[in-house]
Amino acid sequence: MTVQPGIRLGFFSRILDEGSAAERYRLALAQIRHAEACGFDSAWVAQHHFHENEGGLPSPFVLLAQVAAMTTRIRLGTGIVTLPMEMPIRVAEDATVLDLISGGRVELGVGSGGNPEAFAAFGLKDADRRTIFADKLAELVAALGGEPLKGGDRLYPAHPSLLDRLWYATFSVDGARAAGKLGAGLLLSRTQPRPKDAPDAALADIQDPMVDAYLAALPPGVAPRILASRSVFVADRRDEAMRFAEIGLHRHHARMVSLGRMTGEPPPVEEIIRRMDVHIGTVEEVIESLCADRVMDRATELAVQVHSVDPPHPYVLRSIELVAEGVAPAFGWRREPAEAARRVA
Repeated sequence: MTVQPGIRLGFFSRILDEGSAAERYRLALAQIRHAEACGFDSAWVAQHHFHENEGGLPSPFVLLAQVAAMTTRIRLGTGIVTLPMEMPIRVAEDATVLDLISGGRVELGVGSGGNPEAFAAFGLKDADRRTIFADKLAELVAALGGEPLKGGDRLYPAHPSLLDRLWYATFSVDGARAAGKLGAGLLLSRTQPRPKDAPDAALADIQDPMVDAYLAALPPGVAPRILASRSVFVADRRDEAMRFAEIGLHRHHARMVSLGRMTGEPPPVEEIIRRMDVHIGTVEEVIESLCADRVMDRATELAVQVHSVDPPHPYVLRSIELVAEGVAPAFGWRREPAEAARRVA
């Protein structure tokens, strides 16, 4: 393994804890505050509409504004805003206001993704998502860059520096190339569907060509920003981790069957872990598992999420601690000194 110098550490949440929506938001806020206390550099939340078992947050800027009020240092990432379902000018305005009130902590991740069934409510067709995304991304970049909008107005408050913190999520080589040409950061998913002709391919077999295309397309002088989102659940004992994996991954499989995305009885939990690219176990076991992921050699940021194990809240907090104490340092991460954190605050 080649250690990436200066790698940053992120905590990613799909807001899927058991409980009501209000309870989910309360727990997510507590987890992000705990991540900041443990030294994490960034917190990322995913936007999902309507389907509470897929993701529990339709309004990421609202929740991140509360995160901003409750924290002092941790960066605030959208992973992602589903841009085809949004008005780009409003995304630019909301991101700008959040960045200004948080002291410049926003990382603006956008993508074409989202539950296919959700597009109809917005008067869209899922099949058109990539074309719509490309058009709306161009509008977003123009607005943030201060270009005249339709009618001649310009974005207020003007805040072009957010373009330096724009991230582009994609499942494809073409998308990664587009992110590079734009000079945006590249958001890599925790798992991806395998090609029909290579069902047992490693995740790196799919994402390494994406990283290659991204790096080749970056404009001269633009530093790469590559975030590897990974499913990581660390526990003090392996049997403890596997107990929650058995519950959470079988629950996830049942949801996929109910949506028609999978069929049949669930395979053994070890097989689900392999298929879904979950890194699970003790600190030592998770380090060994992540070391086998070649993408980690070139990632500039690792963002860990407990989905789709989705263990109870106290075990999420403990996993956050164990990642900071043992896992992340093995990949070159170093906690920011307390004096520097105080200067930022």
